[in-house]
Amino acid sequence: MQKMGTLALETNGDVCSNDYVVLGLKDFRKESIEKPQILSLLSTLLERSVLKNERRLETLQTKDFITIFHGLRAPSLSIQQYIDRIFKYSCCSSSCFVVAYIYMDRFIEQTKSLLTSLNIHRLTITSVMLAAKFMDDAFYNNAYYARVGGVSTMEINKLEMKFLFSLDFRLHVNVQTFGKYCSILKREAKGALVERPIQSCGVEESWTNKDDSTCTRPVAR
Repeated sequence: MQKMGTLALETNGDVCSNDYVVLGLKDFRKESIEKPQILSLLSTLLERSVLKNERRLETLQTKDFITIFHGLRAPSLSIQQYIDRIFKYSCCSSSCFVVAYIYMDRFIEQTKSLLTSLNIHRLTITSVMLAAKFMDDAFYNNAYYARVGGVSTMEINKLEMKFLFSLDFRLHVNVQTFGKYCSILKREAKGALVERPIQSCGVEESWTNKDDSTCTRPVAR
């Protein structure tokens, strides 16, 4: 099976090279001073969705449906800080964050959930972990991703299984779908208001703001 990262960066067409450069997906090096644009754009879209959904719940005076991804309260780390942390310590490719966004969209479509401040962090670490496992040639084990995400190994295992079954294990992303989501994120870069069907929900207050640069050895694909 050809890896999505390879497929994405070798595609030609209107949504290819220009979009990938804008998002920081092409020729991006980990040692670069600047982080890839995809991180801030994805954070903005997720923050916007969370704000919109929480306002809707407040306006309608209804409670969200509680899932395994919900925490008792919102963690102290913002979505932007959390995504930056995942990128810094997971060592996954930038394209994983596009695929993770696609996975979250699929999850929401299947479960009819709402993205809120109580579930966005758990959904993010789970989707990025699965994207890295599916796309990259090397990735860390679940215990390491749990440390990066601020949850226990047992919890990340449960989140992973719930997420996979909710998606019916549909992790494959074709080039056309990848390009479509890159275009959505590129429009965000230009300041356009992009409405997405993203609406889901969790995470416990177990994150720590202390950086941990110790890494376990990645698993070879």
